[in-house]
Amino acid sequence: MSSNSEIEYGFTPVISSASALLSAAKPSSPAPFISVADTPVPQTALAQRINHYARSHLPEPTYNHSLRVYHYGIAIKRHVFPSWSFTDETYFLCCLLHDIGSTEENLKKTKLSFEFYGGFLALDVLQDRNGSSGNAVAPRDQAESVAEAIIRHQDLCEEGKITAVGQLLQLATIFDNTGAYADIVHASTIEDVSRHYPRKQWSNCFAATIRRENGLKPWAHTTTLGEEAFPSKVLGNSLMAPYEQSGSL
Repeated sequence: MSSNSEIEYGFTPVISSASALLSAAKPSSPAPFISVADTPVPQTALAQRINHYARSHLPEPTYNHSLRVYHYGIAIKRHVFPSWSFTDETYFLCCLLHDIGSTEENLKKTKLSFEFYGGFLALDVLQDRNGSSGNAVAPRDQAESVAEAIIRHQDLCEEGKITAVGQLLQLATIFDNTGAYADIVHASTIEDVSRHYPRKQWSNCFAATIRRENGLKPWAHTTTLGEEAFPSKVLGNSLMAPYEQSGSL
């Protein structure tokens, strides 16, 4: 049986197949409009520290994507998986750091695939080996949950299990990146989130990053999604296409 801390930090095992999981959940009503104001970001000392870190280290389109993933994910969780009880803070940390390994600096710093290096880097940052103290340091279980979710956020499998927080991170990232599972988020939620955190041609940006990593590391884990098929899906994201050029509030 999972401990309370494991549940709080998202270690509840769920099936890896997103399609099977969503089919089994089957909410009785359509996705409701859930605004950005309805899903506020956590204001704990840890969340604020990691938010500052992410804003300082990520290009603006990637940072905005990370915040969209947070708001979409919380909307999905409330509508489809209301019994999942991990904290918003834990999920927020996953969202802010999930693409930290994809920056140009970090792509060139390691031979590791960006998700794996990003997970290890997130573990270090959350454990605060640079000197922060008190409640701005993540407990080890929370830090490991975030690292696990980041390492597996592009591990789109049909068999086996994944953590609940990892599954939500997968669902929200693939939703924002390719428009998959379009019915799990209300159209007005997409519009509101996109106004607050503009895409700034995110589809082109992310497709270029995929190709950049695959060029530097032909063995990269992203290639398992299809060396040409995956960037093509990103560029063909018709659900988000109306917001690619949109401005902020």
